[in-house]
Amino acid sequence: MRRALFSWIAPAALLGALGCGGGGAPPEASGPARPNIVFILADDLGYGETGPYGQTVVPTPYLDRLAAEGMLFTDAYSGGAVCAPSRSVLMSGLHTGHSPVRANGGGNPIQADDWTIAQVLQPAGYVSAGFGKWGLGDIGTTGVPWEHGFTEFFGYLHQVHAHFYYPEYLWKNDQKFPLEGNQRGVAQGKYSADVIHEQALAFLRNHARLSQALRDQSPENRESPLFLYLAYTLPHGEYQVPEDSLAPFHGRFDEKPIPAQGEHAAQPEPLAAYAGMISRLDRQVGEVMKTLDELGMAENTLVIFTSDNGPSPPYGDLETFDSNGPLRGRKGQLYEGGIRVPFLVRWKGRIAPGVQSNRPIGFWDVLPTLAELAGTQPPQAIDGVSFAPTLLGENAQPDRNGPLYWEHPGGQFEDVYQAVRLGDWKGIRTAAGKPLELYNLAEDIGETRDLSGDQPEIVQQLEAAMAEQHAEPRPHFSKGWTP
Repeated sequence: MRRALFSWIAPAALLGALGCGGGGAPPEASGPARPNIVFILADDLGYGETGPYGQTVVPTPYLDRLAAEGMLFTDAYSGGAVCAPSRSVLMSGLHTGHSPVRANGGGNPIQADDWTIAQVLQPAGYVSAGFGKWGLGDIGTTGVPWEHGFTEFFGYLHQVHAHFYYPEYLWKNDQKFPLEGNQRGVAQGKYSADVIHEQALAFLRNHARLSQALRDQSPENRESPLFLYLAYTLPHGEYQVPEDSLAPFHGRFDEKPIPAQGEHAAQPEPLAAYAGMISRLDRQVGEVMKTLDELGMAENTLVIFTSDNGPSPPYGDLETFDSNGPLRGRKGQLYEGGIRVPFLVRWKGRIAPGVQSNRPIGFWDVLPTLAELAGTQPPQAIDGVSFAPTLLGENAQPDRNGPLYWEHPGGQFEDVYQAVRLGDWKGIRTAAGKPLELYNLAEDIGETRDLSGDQPEIVQQLEAAMAEQHAEPRPHFSKGWTP
């Protein structure tokens, strides 16, 4: 990948104006005021697991509010079927046929010359901070977030480390942040999702305080807009949640207790815990919105909520919570249930409230969209197309140069599972060498009727697209995670 030639911009506009020396005003951005951006990424949250998408078992009032105050996308897609590849797509603007990280195993890092959203936003003066699960490079690798445009990071670096809700430590930039009283394999102490959430809210408040100091010092000072990447780990397993979120769901489900496994604690009520995790996620989203209101930031803050891939509920039970609604499949699969995700966007006064869009979008479209709204330019060699006109209700929509595309390695890169969507046609190959399955999503969203035998020309077209969109991955070498 070509390196994005962006200079490092620490929060100089804030620190310099406060008398810390150096720096200067950030570059002027074209168009209206650049919005603050809060991007909230849930972990393994299914298409049907929130109220706006039909959930009835677990109330999600704050996500309901977010949908009512903004835009809901019906045909939004994650970057991949599992965590790290999806996040790589999000950050790079490249789909999984081109993106730098295409598999979870081993904690593969992005490389020094790989760009991220944070680096793309730097020329517009954005201060970028990441909280939660990074998953694109462990300590000591080229993939750490502070080498890719983030001025602050707090959470998990390695995606396997993020499988524990009571870890002994998290990372605050390149330093371990001990969680006193926590012990691996014991579900008590400091709940990591809460610690991460509290750190993110503190960062928001501090940013607002510094911005106010700028305005108080001189009305000519331009405050730096904020990009907050809030990658929650909820509701990814292990299925653990504090009692206050578990209590409303005690005894409501036909449970199959999960015994202690290795360093993972036992869970006698995994379905109740899962429901509590979704409820806690919703509550934390509500606290983010409340904080934005209290700080006077809500009017000029773009809030996006989505999930990194399809669901993975306890023992694969997709029925109890109707986790995918009408969709087939789950996390790890390229059927719609593995890659179609909730996607809500709010920007008060700019995005009409309570609207719905069926425009197909993918995670690789996020980077150019945020770049356009921020008044900066994305790298040329990306797959994404801006959906900013859709958000703003404009009639003119940019054309997509190619299809929507995904791939997922089946253990080895030479055994690539592939999926492609072109219009309403969806093609999927579930293993290398297998014939292509063909579905018409407009008529069969559940992918139940394989039409490949009836549409040979469409099959040929989609197979050609698959071959065209796949580029051989660069080798990545990294060690597995160790505590």
